[in-house]
Amino acid sequence: MPEDEKERVDRELIELLNELRVALPGIQVLFAFLLIVPFSNGFPKMTAVERDVYFVAFLCATLAALLLIAPSAHHRLRFRAKDKERLVLRANRLAIVGLGFLAAAMSAVVFVITDVIFEEPWAALVSALAAVSFAWVWYVVPLSRRLSGVD
Repeated sequence: MPEDEKERVDRELIELLNELRVALPGIQVLFAFLLIVPFSNGFPKMTAVERDVYFVAFLCATLAALLLIAPSAHHRLRFRAKDKERLVLRANRLAIVGLGFLAAAMSAVVFVITDVIFEEPWAALVSALAAVSFAWVWYVVPLSRRLSGVD
């Protein structure tokens, strides 16, 4: 039996919130790691570039957490407001942008860690590969399938 409009919107919201439950632990662990880095013994030894990229990672992780948690807050604050369709669309956009900031934060962390271990040419290469991999797997593959009509 086909689902009606209300059932579809309810299912889409449940699916979105379940997907966010996958991303949130990752951003929480990354954010916690980034919170303790400045208080570690090695932080004063970091180069200016490493600190700058660390700060970019910290800001991106902050924005990712903000955007990925927002759909749950919006859902709670708009409880029984009868605008679930709009909530799902807004939450979907927030999640897509939040995942982009998560990818940027993770790529920046890859740069900092690789730079500490191997120095800058390798750090730039490895972090660029990480960023391209995130972009490819998280965005290009699903969007290309969508644009080609394959689903």
